[in-house]
Order: sequence, then structure tokens, then C-alpha cells
Amino acid sequence: MSRRTSARRAPAITATSPCPCGLGAPYGDCCGPFHQGRGAAPTAERLMRSRYSAFVVGDAAYLLRTWHSSTRPPGLDFDRSITWTGLEILGATGGSAFHSEGTVEFRAHYEVRGQADDQHELSRFVREDGDWVYLDAVG
Repeated sequence: MSRRTSARRAPAITATSPCPCGLGAPYGDCCGPFHQGRGAAPTAERLMRSRYSAFVVGDAAYLLRTWHSSTRPPGLDFDRSITWTGLEILGATGGSAFHSEGTVEFRAHYEVRGQADDQHELSRFVREDGDWVYLDAVG
């Protein structure tokens, strides 16, 4: 997601809440451990999903920590009028344990003042210090 993308803190997501990333596991078993620094996303797609979840829960520190050092902004400001409503992964290339780079195409759905919209992006991910990080959007 780009620097201009914003997020609104979702109502109380707990460890037992469904994870916002859409994989169907509880947040505490899915993206929560990544957000808390108790592990790193094993693939570019899992990093994309965990970054989406970080937008949902308003975790700027995680987003910045998983952004490549060459493209990372100095900070993030969340637009509290946006409510993230779902994530679709449309495709991926590379990005596995055997790769050093990969792409993930996604559509992130949201609402602003009752109006539904979405953000469509093809994101590039690379490894930095062994961990997957978001590099930039293609195109």
C-alpha cells in the first residue's frame, strides 16, 4: 500500500477475532504475532496480508518496520474516515522461501463516509536482512 493510503483503527480486534487478512485464522494466530515482532512473514503474500491487517488495526510501527529502507517514508498518518472492509489477493509471482523478490497483486476494499471503494495495486517485495519487506508499487 502506498504512502498515501490511510487507515482507521478497527473496533477492538482481539487475539480471538477473525484476522482481517482473510485467511480465516484468529488474529492472534495469524497476523498478530508478526505485528508484535514474534516472527516474520515467511512469504511475500503473507507479508502483504499482514501489512493490510496493520492498516486495519492502525499499526504504523509494523508498516514502517516492514517497508524497505530505500523507500520507507519518515512516518505515516492514518485517515480515520477510512474503514478497511476486505482484502482480495489477485495473483502473486515469486515471493516464497526460495526467492529473493516477488510481487503480489491485490485489491483492498474500504469505505469512506458510507461509500465503498477499493485500492488495486501490484506491489513489489524483496528481502532485506533476510526478511520480506515492501519495496514499492509497480506502475
